[in-house]
Amino acid sequence: MDLLLVCAAGLFAGTLSGIVGTGSSIILVPILVVSFGPQQAVPIMAIAALIANVSRILAWWREVDWRAAGVYAATAAPAAALGAGTLLVLPARFVEAVLGAFFIAMIGIRHWLAARSLKARLPHLALFGAPIGFLTGLVASTGPLSVPLFLAYGLVKGAFLSTEAAGALAVYVSKAVVFRGLGALPLLVILQGLIVGASLMVGTFIAKPFVQRLDPQHFRWMMDGIMLISGIALLWTALQ
Repeated sequence: MDLLLVCAAGLFAGTLSGIVGTGSSIILVPILVVSFGPQQAVPIMAIAALIANVSRILAWWREVDWRAAGVYAATAAPAAALGAGTLLVLPARFVEAVLGAFFIAMIGIRHWLAARSLKARLPHLALFGAPIGFLTGLVASTGPLSVPLFLAYGLVKGAFLSTEAAGALAVYVSKAVVFRGLGALPLLVILQGLIVGASLMVGTFIAKPFVQRLDPQHFRWMMDGIMLISGIALLWTALQ
């Protein structure tokens, strides 16, 4: 029943992230934490995110900016491996609290970035890739940070969705390799991640027709609400 609930949430999360480029982890991590525990939730999400990012690349294959994705991944992927290794030695309740606080903090950070309309170039993708990659290894997802970075580079709609996904794919492969090497990815967790990832993939292709119609302001309000609710839920779980 827990897995069915997660898959239902994954279908919605995949549709959302297929439209706006992020949000699947923000929605799913609190549910995965409740269902499987915080230190199992992040490896499951890492496998599911691999599938989700592959689906976004396939959906917008012809629009991927491989150069931008490669420059970002060059620093983000190794940093994610370091973050993933750090995660596995932290206490479970501390992980829950960090995840909750991070999601809530992302609301203010996103507004700060948006207010300054920062413009990014290839060196910026490499420069910011390292800290974003480390945080992604540690806290499951930093889409609200990587999304403004790729938007600031000038990518929009399909090109943005596919290029951000290509960069993120390298990050999640790095995390998965570390988790597997440290014994945090047994076959059951891999299977659970693949099942959740399949629901995300279906949602991605459902979302494609709606990408052109998305109102940016409604998206920003929606993401703020999702991050706030998810952050509060994780903090509440950590205090129990």
